[in-house]
Amino acid sequence: MDKLTLYIANKNYSSWSFRPWLALTAAGVPFEEVLIPFDFPAGNPKFREISPTARVPVLHHGALRVWESLAIIEYVAELFPEKGLWPADRADRAIARSISMEMLAGFRALRSACPMNIRRPKARIALPEGVMEDVARIETIWRELRMKSGGPFLFGSFSAADAMFAPVVNRFEVYDLVSDGETLAYMSAMKSHPAWLKWQEAALVESWVVPEDEA
Repeated sequence: MDKLTLYIANKNYSSWSFRPWLALTAAGVPFEEVLIPFDFPAGNPKFREISPTARVPVLHHGALRVWESLAIIEYVAELFPEKGLWPADRADRAIARSISMEMLAGFRALRSACPMNIRRPKARIALPEGVMEDVARIETIWRELRMKSGGPFLFGSFSAADAMFAPVVNRFEVYDLVSDGETLAYMSAMKSHPAWLKWQEAALVESWVVPEDEA
């Protein structure tokens, strides 16, 4: 099999890169990582050389290019069904994909006001309308699924659905958005995962600063 190469951007800021990287790493899928930083105001021109959208993440598998976080996860899940990127139960997989798509398409107020920033010291900011409604919906998703599965992750063991919500865990923490015990317990489980810790370690030593992502 041709090797998988996952192109990503800055680990401190790139929420979309974080998702597939975390899913693949947590599942033990072998891949090569190539980081191309956001070091130009409109993005790095090198992105156009490796991605049809001039954005990352993008996965190369031989001549194939797969872009968008969830599409990358789905493709790799088909390549490595034994790795269990999605829950084993069919109904759980359906819900996992539903909430992943909700994450992909929704929560725009939260994502816009509170960019992912692994290095950011914990501090609150003035929040525009809609952010706390997004927070409440996400907390409901987490609470209901962990109650059903028994945790510690959304479907018991770590899955692609957890990876899709990983940047939100960072946002909730560094912008001090939540205080519910169940929410904090899930966040603690996520932040303790070896794959999370590996990403975080690399993010904390990056030197790049992107002003528009420093809320």
